[in-house]
Amino acid sequence: MPSSAQSRAASRPQVQDGDALAAIDLGSNSFHMVLAQHMLGQLRVVDRLRETVRMADGLDGKGGLSAPARQRALDCLARFGQRLRGVPRLHVRALATNTVRQLHDPQAFLGPAEAVLGYPIEVVSGREEARLIYLGVAHAQPPKPGQRRLVIDIGGGSTEFIIGSGFDPIERESLQAGCIASTRRFFPNGRLSKKKWNAALTEISAEFQQFAGLYRALGWQEALGSSGTHKSIGEICAAMKLTKGAITAEALPQVRERLLQADSIDQIDLPGLSGERRPIIAGGVLVLEAAFQALGLQKLLVSKAAMREGILYDMLGRGGADDPRDASVQALIQRYGIDETQAARVEGTVMRLFEQVADDWALEDDDARMLGWAARVHELGLAVAHSQYHVHGAYVLEHSDIAGFSRQEQQVLAALVRTHRRGVPKTAFDALPDRLLLSARRKAALLRLAVLLHRAHDGDQIPTLELAAQGDRLTLVLDRHWIDSRPLLRADLLSEKDGMPGLGIDFQPMVL
Repeated sequence: MPSSAQSRAASRPQVQDGDALAAIDLGSNSFHMVLAQHMLGQLRVVDRLRETVRMADGLDGKGGLSAPARQRALDCLARFGQRLRGVPRLHVRALATNTVRQLHDPQAFLGPAEAVLGYPIEVVSGREEARLIYLGVAHAQPPKPGQRRLVIDIGGGSTEFIIGSGFDPIERESLQAGCIASTRRFFPNGRLSKKKWNAALTEISAEFQQFAGLYRALGWQEALGSSGTHKSIGEICAAMKLTKGAITAEALPQVRERLLQADSIDQIDLPGLSGERRPIIAGGVLVLEAAFQALGLQKLLVSKAAMREGILYDMLGRGGADDPRDASVQALIQRYGIDETQAARVEGTVMRLFEQVADDWALEDDDARMLGWAARVHELGLAVAHSQYHVHGAYVLEHSDIAGFSRQEQQVLAALVRTHRRGVPKTAFDALPDRLLLSARRKAALLRLAVLLHRAHDGDQIPTLELAAQGDRLTLVLDRHWIDSRPLLRADLLSEKDGMPGLGIDFQPMVL
């Protein structure tokens, strides 16, 4: 049966016929934006924008970003924002990838970036990036039933490897070896030589060996490469008359030999190679050759789709019956042996509380979904230990790869679980951007109350449950007879008058 949060969300579909949708991919090399219209269950692309930003070029190795790279990114996002004017916030999803993941203080960049774009920007993990890449490729080139596919995406800062069947990924990996990162790492002065190349190839191939055996054992019937690197190398193969656009085990070494005829990167002369791609093509060919060797590839077809298309199709499911996050939460429940009956009690009560204060606290459907998920997994940490189980659960939720969730969403989920009992540390919400702080603290207050009301783990109904919000003041009204028969609960609720100030909430329990 669907949860209370799922039922509530189902009554308000996020995407309807005729809606405009936009996906933005803040890649390490290029920023992409795709605008589409949802018609009769299909997506029709109406506009595409792409700019070479090369954010990864601005990384300093200590998590800092150079001023020129930062300004290129902000200027691009300002232009994207102008094109997006009028598109509802819930119909735009902007995702940042490897370069932003590496920043020491991502919010120092994301705050100004969101301001010029006019929409929130989320950061995704490498494996979530891989899931979205696979989704985009699968929709652009529908797979044959029962066929397994290997998809490789060489970005500016990282490379994703996915084996999937149909529209579902089976295995996902993300490694720090992109075309910009590898060019800077192995050819820092721009000089090229066969000796440098072979040493770099050995090093990258060794990194790929950590998953190559599993991938070869699973096997695949078709291999595809997405993103600009594969497109460029495929065009080079065609221009050299080695293939008709595919990349093969016979063609790739010939491309590498032609590339290494140059003594430096700025002298590279490859047929079909654009001037824009020349500064980073060495790293791209290097990573691809290592992938061919590690995985025993013979042929790689080039896909026109990438993560941006995957974001669009993922938006169709988010917030509805096919939200991938629901399946991920259910997987956590099963993996950690969470008491589903107790979780359902807490979820049902937190939704009752939510409905009563949602308007006064300006909470939205996405807040309801997050509260529902938090209620379902709030006892996850018991699989580690009872003592401090809320701390253990929060750590697992923040640091796991949870399909469908961005990093910010996982951080909100972790913060709710961390603060659902005991004291609220001053640092509990530090990881969240300012735009999420107020709603996160208010959701945490609702979850604390729901968990307290069901501390006994019994199935007794709560006869009266009235909650009112006025600013940061919460007033809870309960039935006197019911609360008098539960002295421990009464003491817990009274103690919340001291505990909730940690959330910025003035809590007042009352009885009829």
